[in-house]
Amino acid sequence: MDFRDKQAIYLQIAEHVSEQVLLNHWPVGDKIPSVRELAAELEVNPNTVMRTYEFLSQQGVIANKRGIGYFPTEEASDRIRSFRREQFLQNDLPQFFKNLTLLGIDLREIETRYDDYVNAISNTQ
Repeated sequence: MDFRDKQAIYLQIAEHVSEQVLLNHWPVGDKIPSVRELAAELEVNPNTVMRTYEFLSQQGVIANKRGIGYFPTEEASDRIRSFRREQFLQNDLPQFFKNLTLLGIDLREIETRYDDYVNAISNTQ
């Protein structure tokens, strides 16, 4: 995993874990990698992964079953989408609009490209 400088590593790992849940690579009911396993896989300190898991537990995305490990919650996907949607609308969308304006890109062009993207994805599934 390549880490970015502008965001805390534990939050970047939280994004990774969230993506695995959303992609159903780590489905509800299945145990996710232990703190040590994920730390070794990502080549980070186990304390960083522990901080990630504590953060995701507080968000209601994962739950710890004492002595067994961490599991995605039933509401994990909804909570992740809600949190990420709000982050996108507050942080990314204003920058996106700024770039559209500065570059003179019309929303119809964006809509066409978005439709092409959605069609390409649906053809690969």
